[in-house]
Amino acid sequence: MPKQSCEEIKDESRGLRGRIVETLLSDASHFEEAEYQLLKFHGSYQQDNRDSRSERRKQKLEKEWMFMVRTKMPSGTLTAEQYIAHDDMAEKLGNATMRLTTRQGIQLHGILKGGLRDTVRAIADCGLTSWGACGDVVRNTMAPGAPINDPAHAATRRLADEISERFMARTTSYSSIWLDGEKLDLDLDAAAQEVEEPIYGKHYLPRKFKIGITVPPSNDVDLFSQDVGFIGHVENGEVAGYSIHVGGGFGMSHGKVETYPCLAQPLFYCAAEHAAAACEAIVTVQRDHGDRTDRKHARMKYLVAERGIEWFRQKVEERIDFETEPVRKVKLDTVADNLGWHEQGDGKHFVGIYVAQGRIVDSDSEKIRSAFRKIATEIDCSMRVTANANMYVYDIAAEDRDKVNAILLEHGLVTGEEFSATRQMGHACVALPTCGLALSESERVFSGLLDSVDAILHELGLSNDPILIRMTGCPNGCARPYNADFAFVGRAPGKYAMFVGGSSAGDRLAALEKKVVLFDDIPGEIRSHLDNFVQQRQNGETFSEYWGRTRPGASRPTPEQFHLEKTDRTSP
Repeated sequence: MPKQSCEEIKDESRGLRGRIVETLLSDASHFEEAEYQLLKFHGSYQQDNRDSRSERRKQKLEKEWMFMVRTKMPSGTLTAEQYIAHDDMAEKLGNATMRLTTRQGIQLHGILKGGLRDTVRAIADCGLTSWGACGDVVRNTMAPGAPINDPAHAATRRLADEISERFMARTTSYSSIWLDGEKLDLDLDAAAQEVEEPIYGKHYLPRKFKIGITVPPSNDVDLFSQDVGFIGHVENGEVAGYSIHVGGGFGMSHGKVETYPCLAQPLFYCAAEHAAAACEAIVTVQRDHGDRTDRKHARMKYLVAERGIEWFRQKVEERIDFETEPVRKVKLDTVADNLGWHEQGDGKHFVGIYVAQGRIVDSDSEKIRSAFRKIATEIDCSMRVTANANMYVYDIAAEDRDKVNAILLEHGLVTGEEFSATRQMGHACVALPTCGLALSESERVFSGLLDSVDAILHELGLSNDPILIRMTGCPNGCARPYNADFAFVGRAPGKYAMFVGGSSAGDRLAALEKKVVLFDDIPGEIRSHLDNFVQQRQNGETFSEYWGRTRPGASRPTPEQFHLEKTDRTSP
């Protein structure tokens, strides 16, 4: 029997049910392909421990199957009680760690099949959901991370909530499988009726769909990497409207020129009250016109890039009944977080805390898990995940600042504002041992790489310069590498493609500098570029500005620049 396509799986899924219940009730250690694809819509990825594959193969054992479950929470916001609930899940059901994500979510790793339903139910019981955190739907909606308490930031978070609710799939499969009753009932699930999806239809979207909202000048949601990006324009303290950009996305495949990263392009400006309706029109254009024949070509970025922004704008405007204007000029300055202590505008304070690669774990040197749990338990303050996978703790009364600092000190944590700007902004994806797509290490080697880079930055006097470095274990780009100043994308164990020339503001794409760089050679490669930067720098410009000045074509990306080395692109 030929392998089913994802479109066929969705078509036959009975509202994303498939045979998930049958597999949960069986003795099987994992899900077969069709159910695994549907499981993503419910917020889980099936994985295995790749560190143990070889030994288990020798012992003629099957893979060490496990699951990642991802929580969907608009703007990355959760209460102290919700954070404690996730910490409990990590301890009782997972691998005793949590992973903050670059979409302002939380991932729990190492969940066994027998604990999968308990995990999803526990997420729902604390008032959040995993529904739509993965799959061919609108994913977690991002909004400004910094918990500034003013009308503009509040408006963007309300919009994130509105978008999240608007694009929640309506099928009852999620509640019937994971939430209804103490025990699964196969008969009840089989009798369940399909529910019409007013936005998604029977086949949902061609691929995942990502939305981010920001308030200038911050670009902490990496707006141009999104399928849809909203820039809020503030007048008299309120968001009057949004400049909307469309068609961003970073996934690609090495050597396949038909796949390439894109930055979102300007679509139009609309009044704030029409933002959610505009978003629905954009999503449905992608639903109706996106490529459903080739999943590697199914993201909306290809529709916008290949049909053209004028075509796309026309299709969107055919579906709306309000006036639009050209996008308004604005400057976004950095993708960085606000680490350390800050006032949030209402007499209370927030603190941005650096979390290396988003991994919340207790180690010999620092006990992040224990510290965050104690803060949530004793201070009872809200928390927000950032797009750089750091954590904001906020709504802290002035008299509690010393208590928070004492907890951080007790557990060996620093907030990170004294780190190099590169370390503060840099990020790596999860990669090995749990990601099935990883070609090389990423998270587990990135902190050590930054140690080497920090020594170079210190020697060259660049520790405070905003030089953005990102690393991924494969070219799918989960850590958003393709708009970084330096990016290293896994090709094979210990080998990476090297991209240079993005921007710490997130508004320019990098280009392939070298197809293969050994991990041990990465610091030297960075050093050679920084040496040139120091020698040729003008008027205190940033590395991003220097690169744009000395590489005139850097602002005009082409698909070839992500697959051909610099020497090949410039040869006759």
